[in-house]
Amino acid sequence: MSSKTVNFGLLLLPDHQWLDAAGPVDLINNHSQAYLKALRVEESLVAKAWPIEWHYISHNLEPVHAGSGPAQLPTHTYDTCPELNYLVVPGPAPLLPLPEGCVAFLQKLMAQDSFKGLLTVCTASIAVSQAGILDGLSVCSNKWVLKRLAGVGRLPKKVKWVGDRRFLVDGKVWSAGGITAGMDLACEFARVHFDSELVQFVKDVSEYEPNPAQPDPFAKLLEGVDLN
Repeated sequence: MSSKTVNFGLLLLPDHQWLDAAGPVDLINNHSQAYLKALRVEESLVAKAWPIEWHYISHNLEPVHAGSGPAQLPTHTYDTCPELNYLVVPGPAPLLPLPEGCVAFLQKLMAQDSFKGLLTVCTASIAVSQAGILDGLSVCSNKWVLKRLAGVGRLPKKVKWVGDRRFLVDGKVWSAGGITAGMDLACEFARVHFDSELVQFVKDVSEYEPNPAQPDPFAKLLEGVDLN
């Protein structure tokens, strides 16, 4: 895919966790041709990167406020965004209804052959489960939130919630646990999709060594909790 633009989307849901969005977007984009060219690295390394274009998507074009940080400006609505190859979803309040049109957008996207991956971070997996697109899949989420929702019987029943991993991949769905696990999910995405020399270069530039999926030190939060 290195000769063709790869379209990534960031789904801007109200009051999402800012790091859920900024961490994975920045780490993935560090593997882009534009970023490497800006660093003026050798052409042989640039050639191993993807030409990435980012699209910021909401139900309308009004600014979207995360839980902290500046307002985010959408570039597209659900109806106007281009054909996406990947979508990153940062975690909002997990049980709030998705904005109008979002369920249909997610369902249509997951059904497209050109769409290769949905990356959910933290509570995003619980939120997007409203669309039925996670039914039958093994999925991670924020462990503290999983515990709270399980305790009051409000976890979506058709999803196979996994409580002992930092991130997990099942089919097109890449899911991360709590907030900072999104960084590790992005690094795993890079490890799978990019040349090892490029991956190591980005880790060095970012000064970040990703955590593995297991063992997850925060699995202790769900000890004795029945998620399914």
